[in-house]
Amino acid sequence: MTVAVIPARFGSSRLEGKPLADIAGKSMIQRVYEQAGKSSVVTRTIVATDDERIVRAVQAFGGEALMTSDTCRSGTDRVAETADILGLSRKDILINIQGDQPVFDPRCLDYMIRPFDTEDGLLMSTLAFKIENKREITDPKDVKVVFDRNGFALYFSRAQIPFPRDGQPDVDYYKHLGFYAYTKEFLDKIVALPTGTCEDVEKLEQLRVLENGYPIKVVVSPYDSPEIDLPEDIKRIEAGLLASTPS
Repeated sequence: MTVAVIPARFGSSRLEGKPLADIAGKSMIQRVYEQAGKSSVVTRTIVATDDERIVRAVQAFGGEALMTSDTCRSGTDRVAETADILGLSRKDILINIQGDQPVFDPRCLDYMIRPFDTEDGLLMSTLAFKIENKREITDPKDVKVVFDRNGFALYFSRAQIPFPRDGQPDVDYYKHLGFYAYTKEFLDKIVALPTGTCEDVEKLEQLRVLENGYPIKVVVSPYDSPEIDLPEDIKRIEAGLLASTPS
């Protein structure tokens, strides 16, 4: 079984009530939920939240939502709590979907799950996208990732990595997309680990995995997935939706 979980908090320092923000006539959480439901690998989609307003909003459009603890330190912990509530088995796969990416292509989830069928003992995978917008290379809002020749993550950072010391113009940069897949068994291990030093400095929860010596498979997706962090991002996403809607 592959279960998609969308962690959703009402509070946000930059955009309060972000999951319920209106995006061209639908709440952001509804758009994310509907995209997840289009994936060929997802058997069930659930919103995990600590706010009754989000639960009511999800139920109003016919979605499934669960109340989780308000003490979860990250979205990963909220996904793990959801897996426990559902009573999933240790070999079931959980997909952690960021709730602020309302126009992600559902096919990217298929890409992310595929290595679990081809690589024995795989514990965790995530997505990256080759950066096309040069602004994203240095913008700390956009997380960069570098990986080895076998496609396993070396590091994630808000900084420009790798850094072209000699000004090389032909460096490829990859943006990390906020999607994760893991077995429940490994997810339980992650949430039992202490917060890592780099995780705390960069505020990137995936670094907890690397700091404790566990591998993360990085799958390069051909599909970008723009995030909504600020009110002006909503206008940009809406413009893209309207442009893609047949007249």
